Amino acid sequence: MASFVRLIGVRAALVAAAAVALGSWLYAAGAALEDRHPVSGRVIAPVMSFEGARWLDRPEREFEEQPSKAIKALGIKAGQVVADVGAGSGYYTIRLAKQVGPNGRVYATDIQPEMIVFLQRRLERERIENVELVQATETNPRLPEGRFDLILMVDVYHELSQPQEVLRRLRPALKPDGRLVLIEYRKESAWVPIREEHKMSVKEARMELEAEGYRFDRVIDVLPWQHILVFRP
Repeated sequence: MASFVRLIGVRAALVAAAAVALGSWLYAAGAALEDRHPVSGRVIAPVMSFEGARWLDRPEREFEEQPSKAIKALGIKAGQVVADVGAGSGYYTIRLAKQVGPNGRVYATDIQPEMIVFLQRRLERERIENVELVQATETNPRLPEGRFDLILMVDVYHELSQPQEVLRRLRPALKPDGRLVLIEYRKESAWVPIREEHKMSVKEARMELEAEGYRFDRVIDVLPWQHILVFRP
């Protein structure tokens, strides 16, 4: 078995679709677009449905977002333990697994059981054996404490329905010198072709994470559409 799934009491996953194809988006009726973060006041975006999983693997994503450049900028080393929180289709999970190598480990989490099944099949098909799948909830990523060199969220944090609770549970999972990294579409750039509620500014990210005790490290701006935001526990 290329990977295994820990099914640990799942809350019903949000079913809201958000698929971008140069401006085309689908949302589930009743998505909570007006929920706002209590610290920054930003609108919390709806979660992308599992139905958009294949859009995450679109061929043009490398040209549009340059994920290979993002992976390089993160400086991941062989043997490290990394979490891909909100892994979705596993687009980044696969790349992280290759970076950490056979002696490293990737924990890929998602709140939607359908995404977990999708990713499990992908890992088996590609014979990737250093990934553990974790069924998370809206408030708990279910990561073991003190293990992670890097916890990564790619276009995920802005969709967390309970961001403060998730951040509080992620901190103990990091090693003392670990990093929490958010990759988010730049709200400062109006021309980035993403809906406003699916973008974040550096100011918003700092306000929200520093309020939970994280220390801002730096912004790595090497991507065409996104910030790479680095925080320390």
